[in-house]
Amino acid sequence: MRRKIPSLQALACFDAAARHGSYTRAAQELALTQGAVSRQVAVLEAFLGLALFRRSRHGMVLTPAGADYARQVRARLDGLERDTLDVIGRQGEGAALTLGAVPTFATRWLIPRLPRLAQAHPGLQVHLETRTRPFLFTDSGLDAALFAGTPEQVAQWAGTRAELLLVEEVVPVCSPSFLPAGRLLKPQALADLPLLHPSTRPEDWRRWFEAEGVDAPAAMAGPRYEQFSMQAAAAAAGLGVALMPTLLVQEELAAGTLVPACRERRPGRGYYLVCPEQALEPAALRRFRQWLLGQVRSSTGPSLKSKAT
Repeated sequence: MRRKIPSLQALACFDAAARHGSYTRAAQELALTQGAVSRQVAVLEAFLGLALFRRSRHGMVLTPAGADYARQVRARLDGLERDTLDVIGRQGEGAALTLGAVPTFATRWLIPRLPRLAQAHPGLQVHLETRTRPFLFTDSGLDAALFAGTPEQVAQWAGTRAELLLVEEVVPVCSPSFLPAGRLLKPQALADLPLLHPSTRPEDWRRWFEAEGVDAPAAMAGPRYEQFSMQAAAAAAGLGVALMPTLLVQEELAAGTLVPACRERRPGRGYYLVCPEQALEPAALRRFRQWLLGQVRSSTGPSLKSKAT
């Protein structure tokens, strides 16, 4: 049966016009004439039986239906482009895997180990995209995710199965200039210092002070940073004290640009490999998972059992 799908050229013209809010700028991007883009959008509107744009004093504006369709079309075109690049890159050999990953863990822990993956599985390509919160795999184009969170957060991620890789150890760190005579501080003393926060974990400091039995009314005050790498850079620049997973600041601790602010260390969140819950695991994901668990065992000992959610 013939699929009820518009032409790819019409969808590409609509996507460009929707992003730019202009047929002229869409034509420039696509190396077409303004008239050609306008005709393709008109063909698409006729195919759908509804208006996608309306004219205003400021140019072309998406209708509510057009805005919703534009989001869907953009996601499908991005996925089609990604699949095409995968095929071109593989030249018919090997396999590819697209992972969503928390950024600092990916750059500090995973990427330095990927040369070992290339040696073990030369045909396996790994593409990385940033993800810091749970998402729907069906809408993402991702095969799996490396996620940092609590067991409760993982349990609420419906339609997935998760395997715990590592449990982080968190420690307050700061620039050496924050420590008088190089001496470590007591937890109570940290409550009076500027505190730096990760935007994805806004209550970490409050929970840390509670665990230490410290009254810290301003535990949630201070600047927030989207990525741990930004937070580490801010702490090294002397902007305050950061509560950091030690596995993400090994380089700074070794170089002395960051130092522990006190002795107290506590377990933090877990790092999980999260996959869609499906009966058949793709071969590329299976090979990557086996390799990843081997890397975890070699650095920390046996990993923990998987947890279905």
